[in-house]
Amino acid sequence: MPSRAVLLVNLGSPDSTAVPDVRRYLDEFLGDERVIDRPASPLLRSLLVHRLITPKRAPNSAHAYEQIWTAEGSPLIVLSHRTAQKLTTALGPAIPVYLAMRYGNPSIASVVAQIAADGIDEVLLFPQYPHYAMSSWETVVVKVHEEAARLAPRLRITTVQPFYADADYINALHAVAAPYLAQPHDLVLFSFHGIPERHLRQTDSSHAHCLTVADCCITCSPAHATCYRAQIFATTRALVARAGIPSDKFTVSFQSRLVGEPWLTPYTDHLFKQLPTQGKKRLLVICPAFVTDCLETLEEIAVQGRQEFLAAGGETFQQIPCLNDHDAYIQFLATRVRRWLTDGSA
Repeated sequence: MPSRAVLLVNLGSPDSTAVPDVRRYLDEFLGDERVIDRPASPLLRSLLVHRLITPKRAPNSAHAYEQIWTAEGSPLIVLSHRTAQKLTTALGPAIPVYLAMRYGNPSIASVVAQIAADGIDEVLLFPQYPHYAMSSWETVVVKVHEEAARLAPRLRITTVQPFYADADYINALHAVAAPYLAQPHDLVLFSFHGIPERHLRQTDSSHAHCLTVADCCITCSPAHATCYRAQIFATTRALVARAGIPSDKFTVSFQSRLVGEPWLTPYTDHLFKQLPTQGKKRLLVICPAFVTDCLETLEEIAVQGRQEFLAAGGETFQQIPCLNDHDAYIQFLATRVRRWLTDGSA
């Protein structure tokens, strides 16, 4: 019986597009204190999320999910299962691969319980987030450790660190993007998921670098180990260099913001309306913060974004797919797992 295994954890999706299922999912997602961390009082935050935000958002989100739902279900869940299955094939039967979602099903608790029941002693936790953020990579790691302490206290966990600059990850991005980059285009828009500016300051242990020092993201600092913004720019620089994209043919923006406070800028939806007026009418959009296509890429970018860009005078719009279950991404995952099996490093 195998004693070691791999645990992939992705974001998650509602069980269906029905409003009650979507609201249940949003209650769990937005109720995470690392996603919405204000107000500080848990009671007030709970009232804000469960009484004000999710009742209003659930019907709109349900409609958005309907636009991308497939006969097999949620694209993110379906593609994540395919990734896990392909990784299982690549690694062979001696190393089981488990898949959990931070929110929704299969839940982290249920999968950790299954890992314990299967007699696994050691697991490689592989968050499906290339970049560090308290609302993505960190919340996955914390939740897995919490459930392991409760359900499998003897389980040893090694965690893969953010892989935003890993050469094999960059090569995988390039392998997916290359056919699209070969098409005529005026600009490549790197659209990353946004976070509040406040989160950068919170995760800066020095409290004196992020958004404080001039050119903070390219000025070397230990703060970059937990700086989402610095890491997404590192990914962009690496892919631009790998693909040979000229400096005047790409830019970076941030999507999926919530209202109420400053988030990282520029905003993706604003650029969709501005770029055609600047002569950028043939647009490619890549979303490297997501390894799997999901609501934020398939609906927010490929549906809403496309409509906004074309309505503003754009001529062609193409969303470059995420890594999904592409063979190059499976090879990257397998390489990292084999390294852990060989020398214990992650």
